[in-house]
Amino acid sequence: MSKTILGISAFYHDSAAAVVRDGEIVAAAQEERFSRKKHDPRFPRHAVNYCLEEAFVEPSELDAIVFYDNPVLTLDRVVKSCLTAGSGALDQFETAARSLLGVKVWIQDYVRQTVGSLGKEGRLLFTEHHMSHAASAFYPSPFHEAAILVADGVGEWATTTLGAGRENQVELFQEIDYPHSLGLLYSAFTSFCGFKVNSGEYKLMGLAPYGQPHYADKILEHLIDVRPDGSYRLDMRYFGYLDSHKMTNERFHELFGGPPREAESNITRREMDLAASVQVVLEEVMLKMARHLRERTGLSQLVLAGGVALNCVMNGKLLREKIFDELWIQPAAGDAGGSLGAALMAHYHYFGGQRKYNPTGRDSQHGSYFGPAYSVHETKALLDRKGYPYEHVPDPEQRAAKIAAELAAGKIVGFCSGRMEFGPRSLGARSIIGDPRRVDMQQVMNLKIKYRESFRPFAPAVLLEDVAEYFDLHCESPYMLLVDQVQPQRQRAMDWAKFRSGDDNMLEVISQPRSDIPAVTHVDYSARVQTVHPDDNPEFARVLRKFKELTGCSVLVNTSFNVRGEPIVCTPQDAYLCFMRTEIDLLVLDECLLHKSAQPAMEDSQDWRKEYELD
Repeated sequence: MSKTILGISAFYHDSAAAVVRDGEIVAAAQEERFSRKKHDPRFPRHAVNYCLEEAFVEPSELDAIVFYDNPVLTLDRVVKSCLTAGSGALDQFETAARSLLGVKVWIQDYVRQTVGSLGKEGRLLFTEHHMSHAASAFYPSPFHEAAILVADGVGEWATTTLGAGRENQVELFQEIDYPHSLGLLYSAFTSFCGFKVNSGEYKLMGLAPYGQPHYADKILEHLIDVRPDGSYRLDMRYFGYLDSHKMTNERFHELFGGPPREAESNITRREMDLAASVQVVLEEVMLKMARHLRERTGLSQLVLAGGVALNCVMNGKLLREKIFDELWIQPAAGDAGGSLGAALMAHYHYFGGQRKYNPTGRDSQHGSYFGPAYSVHETKALLDRKGYPYEHVPDPEQRAAKIAAELAAGKIVGFCSGRMEFGPRSLGARSIIGDPRRVDMQQVMNLKIKYRESFRPFAPAVLLEDVAEYFDLHCESPYMLLVDQVQPQRQRAMDWAKFRSGDDNMLEVISQPRSDIPAVTHVDYSARVQTVHPDDNPEFARVLRKFKELTGCSVLVNTSFNVRGEPIVCTPQDAYLCFMRTEIDLLVLDECLLHKSAQPAMEDSQDWRKEYELD
């Protein structure tokens, strides 16, 4: 008998909901996309409502509601950690207690009050945090059996977990516990380099190629003791997160030459070299763990989840080392994906469901397009009511040709089409796209569209059949989670002399044409690749094909449709507001094309935004 299960993650960061029916993913979305509060940690009531509507199910009809971690074990960890740390941790305990004693321990009542029902027979289930991650990684993968590696900041106690999945069962057999954490080590350097923890880790990874790993030995000597099997311990004398609200302390600052970088201040050579150094250390530890896991399980496939699995540079290194024959990484690898893993865990372990595989041999995440879509009637009604000029182009081939022509002319396009992506990456449903051949495209997009640091790299979206023509990648990468090199014949020599001699001006490097697709080529000739399969996103694939017909290039710049500090857009309303606040030239709302030059001035933009904001 078919079972319908709602999974929920909440109260830490990136709250989300997911509905699974008979083992198949029906809907999944992060709360931030609806509430417009980035990394929203609150109970995901808007995401839950969307998922239930998409599944056409009432709360009372659910066979189970599953929470993604065990609040009692989390409380146990917080209390014991604070007792160990002593009086200095009182403030930290007070902050944690508001969540743990205020909502998490009483999650059953909170779900009942918010959702309205606990489902059939009042069935509310709990799984453990890393088990949720493991389930989210294994069950949607195309593998019948695989080794499992989960690494993040912290779950209840676990920070790194090893295991294996076979058919419909997942087993976790080895873990490293808090306060020793690869995720928190990386976050400590994120904070020290002036970026925000739990969101700035991407920036640290993007900064690493500009530096040299001069501090790697110092990190290995003082901060982390790594054993041959990849197990590790941190020297907590250098970290602040155990007994304060800060990631690092004075001993850490002294070790690395002074106080942390102030946010928004100039990035110096120290930050570049620290980013390169901690990236090298992270890769070394993960590679050792992977080798140990291969030896222990004897399995040839590996799946990954947890926030550390979003480090696509590390993932690319893991792939190239060929420790495992194949990798699959959960696209919503962070806490949001825990909602999906919790629902899948209940289906297979609690209800005894049998796995269903994608008949094509690909994964069953299907491009991770599990968010809401909006009909052309809804979009046209909005635009007509507001008086915003648009061109309705219902023919998909004609529409793709028009979009491709704008891109080939150097225009930047906001692309909002079909179901929204689940996970932190825009994958061609809520994307900003551009021509990768333009030398100035990276700077223009960063400074005039995204309003963020100029060094931040962009990803290439490439037709799957053409990926080997551009990149040294010999597998699918549909979720933008693998970094590999641009093909040597496409690379262009760069002049590093002035920069390496001590000039910290990264713009001198960024402005150089590193390849014949410079806007998506990082300074070390790498790229964070997204392969586009027409079965996953026919609309986006069609635009790529038309662009190829016009230009001979089957690659586009693909970045998330948002500005700095805001979540990726969800609705046509969100997309229009972002379009008007930036220098995007053309907005695509499914069948409707809107040119910036034809739009009225947005003097009432704040009032317009409030009309659609959710509390």
